[in-house]
Amino acid sequence: MNAVEIESAISDLALEPFDASEFPYAFLAAFGNKGTALKRLRAGNNNTSDVPGGVLLRNNIHIAVCDVDNVGETLTGLHASPATAKGKVKFILATDGQTIQIKELATCDLVACEFEDLPNHFGFLLPLAGISTIKEIKENPIDVRATSRLNKLYVELLSENPDWAKAERRADMNHFMARLVFCFFAEDTDIFHGDGLFTKTVEQYSERDGSNSHEVLSEIFRAMDLKLAERPSVEPRLPGWANKFPYVNGGLFAGSTDTPRFTRMARTYLLHAGNLNWQKINPDIFGSMIQAVADDEERGALGMHYTSVPNILKVLNPLFLDDLRGQLEAAGDNKAKLLNLRKRIARIRVFDPACGSGNFLVIAYKQMREIEAAINQRRSEAHNKSEIPLTNFRGIELRDFPAEIARLALIIAEYQCDVLYRGQQDALEEFLPLDAQNWIICGNALRLDWLSVCPPTGTGVKVLSDDLFGTPLNQSEIDFENDGGETYVCGNPPYKGSKWQTDDQKSDMVSAWQKHPKLAKTTDYVTGWIAKFLEYVDNESNAVGAFVATNSICQGQQAIDVWPATFQRGCEIRFAHTSFKWANLASHNAGVTVVIVGLGKRSSVPKKLYQDELLKQCSAIGPYLVPDSLAYVQKANAPIGEQAPMLFGNMPRDGGNLILDSGLGSQMKFDESVQPFIRGLIGSDELINGRKRYCLWIEEGQQNKAMTSAFIAERLSLVAESRGKSDAESTRGFAARPYRFVQIAGYSQVSSIVVAKVSSETREYLPVGLLPSDTIVSDLAFGLYDAPLWNLALIASRIHLVWIATVCGKLETRYRYSNTLGWNTFPVPLLTEQNKADLTDCAEAILLAREAHFPATIADLYAPDSMPANLRHAHERNDEVLERIYIGRRFKNDTERLEKLFELYTKMTAGQAKVAPRTKKEKSA
Repeated sequence: MNAVEIESAISDLALEPFDASEFPYAFLAAFGNKGTALKRLRAGNNNTSDVPGGVLLRNNIHIAVCDVDNVGETLTGLHASPATAKGKVKFILATDGQTIQIKELATCDLVACEFEDLPNHFGFLLPLAGISTIKEIKENPIDVRATSRLNKLYVELLSENPDWAKAERRADMNHFMARLVFCFFAEDTDIFHGDGLFTKTVEQYSERDGSNSHEVLSEIFRAMDLKLAERPSVEPRLPGWANKFPYVNGGLFAGSTDTPRFTRMARTYLLHAGNLNWQKINPDIFGSMIQAVADDEERGALGMHYTSVPNILKVLNPLFLDDLRGQLEAAGDNKAKLLNLRKRIARIRVFDPACGSGNFLVIAYKQMREIEAAINQRRSEAHNKSEIPLTNFRGIELRDFPAEIARLALIIAEYQCDVLYRGQQDALEEFLPLDAQNWIICGNALRLDWLSVCPPTGTGVKVLSDDLFGTPLNQSEIDFENDGGETYVCGNPPYKGSKWQTDDQKSDMVSAWQKHPKLAKTTDYVTGWIAKFLEYVDNESNAVGAFVATNSICQGQQAIDVWPATFQRGCEIRFAHTSFKWANLASHNAGVTVVIVGLGKRSSVPKKLYQDELLKQCSAIGPYLVPDSLAYVQKANAPIGEQAPMLFGNMPRDGGNLILDSGLGSQMKFDESVQPFIRGLIGSDELINGRKRYCLWIEEGQQNKAMTSAFIAERLSLVAESRGKSDAESTRGFAARPYRFVQIAGYSQVSSIVVAKVSSETREYLPVGLLPSDTIVSDLAFGLYDAPLWNLALIASRIHLVWIATVCGKLETRYRYSNTLGWNTFPVPLLTEQNKADLTDCAEAILLAREAHFPATIADLYAPDSMPANLRHAHERNDEVLERIYIGRRFKNDTERLEKLFELYTKMTAGQAKVAPRTKKEKSA
């Protein structure tokens, strides 16, 4: 279940009559626990509670329903309960149906409230559904609650008004929702000068069955588009109750006042939404959630659409906010320096060409207002009107509804900042009417000229719109002065890999990468924004940009493609964050692994590389986000060091007829005519999961003897038939030799080291194994045939995994091994015979540690949370021995590992190593 679904279930539970015996199970069901698990709890099979009336779900919660006025004592009893400790629960909960107390054991945080008030605290409980939440939602879940209410209303209205669900009217529906959001916020912040004016008016003047709700709303919307002086003469006359609403302007209520028709339930949903406290809405969180309401594909992930403030600040802080804060600190109380800084801030433009619902822009605005407020405080000008115009926060968004929400979110953020820094009275006096200027463009960022949206200096915007909330394509110019101002481009563009791009998106990429057409075909969709940024800084050389992107653009072939082209255009990576999870409110905090890259024209300023919470300053950041190295890795046909050759496994192309499953293979081993020709067969799946497969392996010269077996003769006949029908000429050529694999890369006389081609990114070490000579490596793995065992120690090391993850890239999020790009290029120092002996001992220790847990598989043994202690110790010993060979000690982190590897790679491939090109001017210099 997602956060919105949980909020809805908890709200329903709080409204139902309290049933003491049923409550624990209804509560657990609200957090997505399955009926089968609850059935076992009811039966007492899995309920280990030792508290009267208690229900305990292991690793989750211990609940007890108690007598009236006994909640506190019951909670204390739950805390002291041995079953609570043994069950490793996260929360304890006690209730008498009137009040409820809940304690999070890890933090000792406590919620105590009336039972019906429970929905206001559901954010506190989201970890019960495996959802990692953020401080703002945990303490004030209004954003999720508001999203939940609006989603119910939206779905109900589309059901009642199917014509509004069609493409030609969906924009009207979305515009209607934006109007509602504004009204809910305005009535709770006194912008409407009346407590709950909007909701109370709808409730009082609309019929209970909802039949005239659309008419009431239409009149309210009409009133807010009319100046007070115009109202007495307008026809038809406004009802007196509508005349209470202020003139809003800004285009939000301009044009049609057509409103979808309501059912009784839709009216109820609207009133429930209005009864929330919208004053505490976080526009940066709420905006990104609400955009999913209007998107059929995204609605299933409703409530997950937010980007946490700390993650956004990982982009904005090094981009420009850290510099502003540094200038503020340096200015101290010097009024002249503070004034200059305030003027500088007022001319800064923040441009997000993939702005969605505007959360990057909103956070940037709020942070800049905070700095400006500190300046005003030091200058004794706390009540000064802000000099930071909203029009300096530019955006491009493909879809109209998020673009509307982005503008609305910025307007709400401006009002909230005014209240915070200047007071409610000043904020109210200047809020209405809204300004009709438009600064969020609805369009395709990979097709538009960014200079037309966010020009470098002076006045004017060429991509224009009718009004603030209209379709932005024909507006009068925004008149603002920005001479000498700075431009910062930022955002979190779509990530789609080249294989998953639609035809339109592929066309977008061709348009974006005009100067590097090859890259349009092979790179992730997000790189289109890098291409457009390069084009933008060709004309606005002082602009600096920072984008969130999948880490795949700094790995494997994409790193080789994207970054040399970027550097060739005179740009550099100014700062970067190495890989981390870009999390959301999905269950178990699912999120894509991303990097952040900050770009600008080449400069002498120190570069900043962030890994987790560590910062390293360096002279350059390379394609793989490695400090002080611009080298990139090219495929090699043979190892650059003294490690053994690694070859592909063997490919049968047999229609499945040379392959035997576990049962048939085991059976045929007892057939004397077949047994000499049966070998084990190992690919990645068999290596990792311990599955058994076999193959028929017939050497040249053995085919006649093999054919004396009727079983083999029949199988080879099917192989010949299958190959003869193949579209590949090379395969058809082997129809005459059905007894052998088509591609035989190699096999061993003594043993083979086998390496998985694709494996999970959750393991700390790459899957590698040692096979006897009677086992064949399939084409779904790599093999080192009769190689010294110390090679296995290299492959099983942390430093090798880091190299593979960096230079080979990934398949989705899984490690994708390559012999030519990963193994052959792996830089290993010159090894002494003692080094090799030590590494051989380490490899043997790893294999023996695994053997001690037979029949556990690699999948079992290398599960991140349950790796056996002896196996972990063997790997740590292997890492220590190997890393001491590199630098005489253990590496501090993966960044240091990569630094050393690239330094060594550059030395070992001197004259061959590729270095990202510089401009002609820099070459001559």
